[in-house]
Amino acid sequence: MPEPRTVALVTLGCARNEVDSEELAGRLEADGWRLVDDAADADVAVVNTCGFVEAAKKDSVDALLEANDLKGHGRTQAVVAVGCMAERYGKELADALPEADGVLGFDDYTDISDRLQTILSGGHHAPHLPRDRRKLLPLSPVKRQEAAAEVALPGHGAPEDLPDGVAPASGPRTLRKRLDDNPVASVKLASGCDRRCSFCAIPAFRGSFISRRPSDVLNEAVWLAGQGVREVVLVSENNTSYGKDLGDIRLLETLLSEIAAVEGVERVRVSYLQPAEMRPGLIDVMTGTPGVVPYFDLSFQHSAPAVLRRMRRFGSTDQFLGLLKTIRDRAPQAGVRSNFIVGFPGESEEDFAELERFITHAGLDAIGVFGYSDEDGTEAAGFDGKLPEDVVADRLAKLSRLAEELTAQRAEQRIGDEVEVLVESVEDGVVEGRAAHQAPETDGLTTLLGAEDAVVGRFYRARVTGTEGVDLVAEVLDAEQAGAGRTEAADGAGSQGAGV
Repeated sequence: MPEPRTVALVTLGCARNEVDSEELAGRLEADGWRLVDDAADADVAVVNTCGFVEAAKKDSVDALLEANDLKGHGRTQAVVAVGCMAERYGKELADALPEADGVLGFDDYTDISDRLQTILSGGHHAPHLPRDRRKLLPLSPVKRQEAAAEVALPGHGAPEDLPDGVAPASGPRTLRKRLDDNPVASVKLASGCDRRCSFCAIPAFRGSFISRRPSDVLNEAVWLAGQGVREVVLVSENNTSYGKDLGDIRLLETLLSEIAAVEGVERVRVSYLQPAEMRPGLIDVMTGTPGVVPYFDLSFQHSAPAVLRRMRRFGSTDQFLGLLKTIRDRAPQAGVRSNFIVGFPGESEEDFAELERFITHAGLDAIGVFGYSDEDGTEAAGFDGKLPEDVVADRLAKLSRLAEELTAQRAEQRIGDEVEVLVESVEDGVVEGRAAHQAPETDGLTTLLGAEDAVVGRFYRARVTGTEGVDLVAEVLDAEQAGAGRTEAADGAGSQGAGV
């Protein structure tokens, strides 16, 4: 019997890409491929690229070149690019990077096994010509669900897509293969975006917004719980729009409660929230539902009204501070993170000062700051009023320093608080995990003291005793009790924390 073909998936970029990689892994394993962790041990290395900003694109190219260097020195015979950068540039990327043996777009995902086999056999699969994926679905959101079956939507794989004999005959069937044993996993809530931010190219290559069916999301959460996942993170380009194409913009509020009730899931976290679309009912559910952590990943981007208008966004410093006050009136310990762009075309000194004012008073737990640069195909690339590179660099450095100082202060305000920490790593006596206000990868960690026998995947109640920047140090009080993870929202609502 021939040895199974082997494939390694190398994932760059955001949590949405991680979900897409695990769907590709599920498809490949179902068709007989053996998944390996190291590209050097694979017949084919599949690099799931990121195409969001210039730095991410460079990282993707570097990963493809690194995988290409393996060819001729071991098992690796082919390197294939998938993901956002491959979808966004297609043939242009293939021409510029001949080291990649294939450049596959989203439309190739359902046939990923055949595509890789063709490439591995020395054949050629023509790279696609990029197109505006917003035009693949009807303009009216309520008409999109019927048309969705004809459009490739990575991360939306439904149980009926699985071959017979794959996954359990009863219980949830999920077109997904976990690539690690982390007790945290993301679930894709939707794909695409209907917003038209002038600096963002994502809608053009990810398409219009379309929600997954609630039953598919819930079944995937049940399946993940059976795989040992304790925290589910809901991801999409814009979670606050969930349900608008299903006839109920408040559907997320109901779904959050249902996921939180899944046996084995102790935390549900929502990411990628649009401030302009936040509604009182959603805030109430996120701050008052046991098992749903009061964590708000709000995409502010700026706070000066003139800059926000040029970004095709809405709001102001005072409106945003009012939103944060509403959140913290309900849950004073709520975690809040955001990203900001400085040096946007036309940004004045007064606009920048307004952004500084907002950040100074917002009490954010985590802040990402980016200097503006033109992105292919965006409206802002054609704007006048572009700032000199040195001005953008100066503002980037200044706001980054301020953000570092303020987030460290916010962490210090948590000294003395009780937190529940989900342990994710125990190595050489160092126990690390995350409290409710800390999202995976982006928001810092909590180091547990007095937890020598800690187990990955368990919750520990601890008291914060110190900080290191945004990271916390906490002394264990006790290991989790039954349902411990479901009390944080209620406990947080009665605690004291920094306001705005």
